[in-house]
Amino acid sequence: MNKDRLAAFSDGVLAIIITIMVLELKVPHSAEWSALAETLPIFLSYTLSFVYIAIYWNNHHHLLHAVSRVDGRILWANNNLLFWLSLVPFATAWAGENHFARQPSILFGFALLMPAIAYTLLVIAILKNEGSEKTLARAIGNDNKGKASLALYICGIIAGFFQPLFAYAFYVLVAFIWLIPDRRIARIIASESEGEFTPE
Repeated sequence: MNKDRLAAFSDGVLAIIITIMVLELKVPHSAEWSALAETLPIFLSYTLSFVYIAIYWNNHHHLLHAVSRVDGRILWANNNLLFWLSLVPFATAWAGENHFARQPSILFGFALLMPAIAYTLLVIAILKNEGSEKTLARAIGNDNKGKASLALYICGIIAGFFQPLFAYAFYVLVAFIWLIPDRRIARIIASESEGEFTPE
């Protein structure tokens, strides 16, 4: 099965997700700077969520670039990822509107954790389809960065029960970890022409 339709559909869904989030940025009815300052929590939650969606798009793009074929298991794993990502705008709006209160902060962490788990399941489905000896499998390796991210999300959710700001510190940290697209996968392109590849 050709992967182009999967990539195109995913790109469209992610674009809609970003559009929904930006529509939550309401223009203040007052011309005072204080009115603009009141929207800062909404803007900050939007910015963090936008960065996350961009990270998923970047890594999803690199991941699919290394895929040779797509089967039904990959399609459903990808749909599972898109489902959880589609809930990010709701969690983003709730967190921003309530100035990062405890419950919204916990839900926001859950909304970030579930796509991370779904992405891991997508990678597993792809690796099973591609085979353990393919370059992609060697590039992914033990995926320590992915495992660390899941642990940090869980720490953030737990921190949210006690101090919401600490929770967001964990969420921002994970975003920093992933801001640069996964070089392990990006290097596959070069490795194919060189004939060898050494995973990080």
